[in-house]
Amino acid sequence: MVKHIGIVACSAEGAALCYTTICIEAQEKLFKYRHPEITMHTPPLSDYMQYIWNGDWEKVAELMLTSTEIVAKAGADFAICPDNTIHQAYNLMISRSPIPWLNIAEVVGEEAKNKKFKHLGILGTKYLVTSPVYPDALKKFRINCEILQERDQEKIDQIIFEELVNGIFTEKSSIFFNKILQKLKANGCDAVVLGCTEIPLLVDPDNSPLPLLDSTRLLARAAIKKALE
Repeated sequence: MVKHIGIVACSAEGAALCYTTICIEAQEKLFKYRHPEITMHTPPLSDYMQYIWNGDWEKVAELMLTSTEIVAKAGADFAICPDNTIHQAYNLMISRSPIPWLNIAEVVGEEAKNKKFKHLGILGTKYLVTSPVYPDALKKFRINCEILQERDQEKIDQIIFEELVNGIFTEKSSIFFNKILQKLKANGCDAVVLGCTEIPLLVDPDNSPLPLLDSTRLLARAAIKKALE
């Protein structure tokens, strides 16, 4: 029996990409137009941001838990969250979750291990890259990681919160990200984690100087796999 997927969503673009990926790519495992049942819930992004700005991860965890309870009541067998930043509250929430979860950073780490990557650059919000979300997950796979200098990180934050979460994708920002990828390659990174679920909509893997670990699509594919177990 195919399991019902619950999506605990935060920002619209990342959640939409994850949802669409599941719906389209599941057809390869099932049949035309067929995908696992999906229930998604999200409060307004502003509800999350007021707590993120204040560093109140307990309240972020409560929002995640509320969404989890809603999708569980709708029949979801397990949950995913296509947002890397709020995974900082994952450990504050998971013991109270009514259903199992897939952790996005662990999914990415598993893929990096399978691809034999050893040193990853992490791209995402300043809240994510200064957190232990990826260092802790990658440590389990004996994979190192690094983040950008503060000036570059501030620019990435601006692009994420002023453009990407609002569905704005410009050539100028795409060129900037390509330059960032070049820097990470020069620093010895052998791949880069797209640790903001909207970044895959901006960065073209065909033009990237480094292999990309697309956290959004990797999570969607892991959810398909779990749903079909």
